[in-house]
Amino acid sequence: MARWWGTVQLGLDTPPNQPHRADLKKMLVHRSARGRGIGAALMAQIEVEAIRRGRWLLVLDTVPGENGYRLYKRAGWTESGIIPNYALFPDGRLCDTAVFWKRLDK
Repeated sequence: MARWWGTVQLGLDTPPNQPHRADLKKMLVHRSARGRGIGAALMAQIEVEAIRRGRWLLVLDTVPGENGYRLYKRAGWTESGIIPNYALFPDGRLCDTAVFWKRLDK
């Protein structure tokens, strides 16, 4: 039986005037596997893949204060700001989002 510990998605469907950019769409690390460096390894691999595809500017958004937020800060991403009431938690409560970007070496 195969097990997965984490996954990350790179969004490449950008407008014609942004061929250098990609979106980090979703990153998930299984709760039982957190704290083992899996998120950091996924982030490093997605950066390699982005460069391979000619994308050197990455953007993402995440809930402020959550695990992903701390991971992105540690991984060298720059926070641009907070958008209030951006999305809903699964229970229906509104949540803010933090917008991040990272320029990769070309």
